[in-house]
Amino acid sequence: MGHVKKLIEVDKSLVVKLKVLSAFENLSVKALMEKAVVEYVKNKELERFEKLSEEEKEDLGLLLLMQQTDKEDFVSEEDVFKVLDE
Repeated sequence: MGHVKKLIEVDKSLVVKLKVLSAFENLSVKALMEKAVVEYVKNKELERFEKLSEEEKEDLGLLLLMQQTDKEDFVSEEDVFKVLDE
């Protein structure tokens, strides 16, 4: 997985809060910020998913399944039609 490296400006009062939280979480400030970004993105994805229609959810599920397939695995056209005929 690729990593995006960007410098961000953070308000001084937020830095203090991050340091306190990182102490409670036993994480570095960097690790805490990375964790926060991951959680934020996950929540936004869930919010967006909840707004999808049933058909859009099915399409997304199919897309995710297709992305998990082994691209080296090959099935003949004949095998596909046999399964469709069942």
